Amino acid sequence: MIADFKEIVQPYAEELLPKHVVLHLLKDYKRPYDKINELVQKGELTLLKRGVYMPGPKLSIAKPASFLIANHLWGPSYVSLESALAHWGLIPERVYETTSVTLKESKVYKTPAGRFVYTHLPPPYYSFGIKRLEVADKQAVLIASPEKALCDKIVTTSGVLLRSPKQTLDFLTEDLRIDADLMQTLDAREIRSWTTDAPKQSSLLMLAKTLEKYQRH
Repeated sequence: MIADFKEIVQPYAEELLPKHVVLHLLKDYKRPYDKINELVQKGELTLLKRGVYMPGPKLSIAKPASFLIANHLWGPSYVSLESALAHWGLIPERVYETTSVTLKESKVYKTPAGRFVYTHLPPPYYSFGIKRLEVADKQAVLIASPEKALCDKIVTTSGVLLRSPKQTLDFLTEDLRIDADLMQTLDAREIRSWTTDAPKQSSLLMLAKTLEKYQRH
């Protein structure tokens, strides 16, 4: 007798399931591709994109976090921009999509697990300020540090050119609504160290200069 799918997939709770793993789990079925389609229809398996699945909503087992899904749907990539800024508590807004930065071309995935948006940034700037974060027992994700998420936001936002400390403070406190106390925690020296290889170099230098001046008061 073939085991129940929930029992078979339980060891893979909290994980994404590439097609070859699903086929291995269903190796006792004569027609595993038909079984995959049946499981998707029943809500026991969720198709995220071609060849990538996760346990479905009908199964009461732990699911992968949205940040883990984001890392694996399109990569290399790391969570950044509004999602990272919100995670670190820098912006007050709730974020309704998961935003990431990638070395590949920009991309948007609309999936049953949510909307995932990827914005291209070039090397070597891409590789700066990436942290490894444990979001669950079996889930570690790549995410921008608070400083890198802020720099990425400035770099990728059309029309944002920071030319004075006042303009920069207005952008941080009014446009992004970053709490003034939290600006004291940002590492301006680290931001400054990235600027040589960064897009919008002058804007990031102004950000570092403004934070240094602000933190002295």
